[in-house]
Amino acid sequence: MSEIGWYVVHTYSGYENKVKANIEKSIENRNLEEQIIEVSVPVEEVVEVKNGAKKRVLRKLFPGYVFLHMELNEDTWYVVRNTRGVTGFVGPGSKPVPLSPEELKSMGIGGPAKIQIDVEVGDSIEVISGAWEDMTAVVRQINPAKQTVTINVDMFGRETPVEIGFAEIKKL
Repeated sequence: MSEIGWYVVHTYSGYENKVKANIEKSIENRNLEEQIIEVSVPVEEVVEVKNGAKKRVLRKLFPGYVFLHMELNEDTWYVVRNTRGVTGFVGPGSKPVPLSPEELKSMGIGGPAKIQIDVEVGDSIEVISGAWEDMTAVVRQINPAKQTVTINVDMFGRETPVEIGFAEIKKL
């Protein structure tokens, strides 16, 4: 029964962060840091417009669920299953089943690390690799989800937008 993977537990809606905090406290109290590696409530930053005002807020990607990167054994199962707010593991007959690599990838969990850049629209950048290496350009658009910036390059005598990955640029 000892398999390391990403498991999902169902919680009462709105209790995800409380469940996460309770599980983390149990991990600390029972010295399970080696067995329960990470407890996560995936969120995304969105812009909401209320009364004409834009506001950045964090929205849960999977309301009612908490993700656990852990070694499944009797101790960890017991601790997680008996945490206040947890209604059960996700799996057939409440038998915990780890997420597959395909499921993890589609959810953006456990994949390659996201690159953070300190570039804004209008900034000058230099392309440091790829087909446009050594070119300097001005950032026209940033797409954090795709991890790309759009720049204009001169092709066939006219400006043409091109997407470049975050890893291929540096700020000037």
